[in-house]
Amino acid sequence: MMDDLKKNTHARMTKSIESLKDEMSKIRTGRASTGLLEHIMVDYFGNHVPINQAATISVVDARNLLVTPWDKKMVPVIEKAILISNLGLNPVSAGNALRVPLPSMTEERRRDLIKQVRATAENGRVVVRGVRRDAINELKDALKKKLISEDDERRTQDETQKITDKYIAEIDKLLAAKEKDLMEI
Repeated sequence: MMDDLKKNTHARMTKSIESLKDEMSKIRTGRASTGLLEHIMVDYFGNHVPINQAATISVVDARNLLVTPWDKKMVPVIEKAILISNLGLNPVSAGNALRVPLPSMTEERRRDLIKQVRATAENGRVVVRGVRRDAINELKDALKKKLISEDDERRTQDETQKITDKYIAEIDKLLAAKEKDLMEI
């Protein structure tokens, strides 16, 4: 039972870290990244799909992305989707593709993004602590039902805390890396 609990805790915390990485990839840095556009939804022949299912996104250089739709008719649709995405990007039509230059960020914008990244990281920590709380509650229920001993409950609680500390440290590393990335000019 304890092994299943630990495996479940690891799996749920790993999923929360993956979700956090995904959320952080959407936050724009000064450098071009395909993850910046991947969450944008476009109307692809009547269906709303992520932009990467209607076009190829590639990094041209540190400040430019290239979006190449699979169908030439999709260029204006994708251009509109990027414009209304609230990312502050202005795509430029280049024939059968869109060039998306990333404007340089101001110091104030960088500070705002750092606040956003810190809030995202804190939400990740809250999720990890919630998983820990659920695991501990499950242990206490098992103890009440006399399925495990008090020693097993205490030992598993300590192991769950160590697992939680490991994932919190991973979140802190992700946060530090993203902050460093945001502050680079």
